[in-house]
Amino acid sequence: MNEPMLRIIKINNSIMNSRKNSMATLSHINTQGDVQMVDITTKGKTTRKAKARGIVKMDRHTLELIEQGRMTKGNVLTTAKIAGIMAAKKTGELIPLCHPLNLTSVDLVLNIDHENSSIVIDSLVRTTGKTGVEMEALTAVSIAALTIYDMCKAVNKNIVIGDIMLLEKRGGKSGTFIRK
Repeated sequence: MNEPMLRIIKINNSIMNSRKNSMATLSHINTQGDVQMVDITTKGKTTRKAKARGIVKMDRHTLELIEQGRMTKGNVLTTAKIAGIMAAKKTGELIPLCHPLNLTSVDLVLNIDHENSSIVIDSLVRTTGKTGVEMEALTAVSIAALTIYDMCKAVNKNIVIGDIMLLEKRGGKSGTFIRK
């Protein structure tokens, strides 16, 4: 790593160390203030599940082309689903400090919302492991949305990707989260 980058990391670590007494300990920061991957060696395996959602908004003409299977790059919804599943499996390679996980199930459902001229992407990711699958569920939705954009950009560059969020998480020490 180059010298300026190391200096920035050390400055950030120094800031984090000065705040230790006023905030909860961050699990990705060690006692010296350096970045670390969380050690999950001693954690027990539990069933874990996460659901996420994202929305891709577009004009009605583009949505009609997708629905009618007339997009020149092929079947948009099926390709986006495959891309999302593949991305969930690669999350540990894409996001720094995420653990690579042995996922037991990844599913995406893409629904056309005519009223809002959009595609709603829902993911469900499961595993039995020592750490949660929230990032995998969010990554699946994000990459599926980007795939929709990529496959439709020749027709419509005004597509908006948004509202990516965790809907639910179950398992592990922190318990259950359900978005209200």
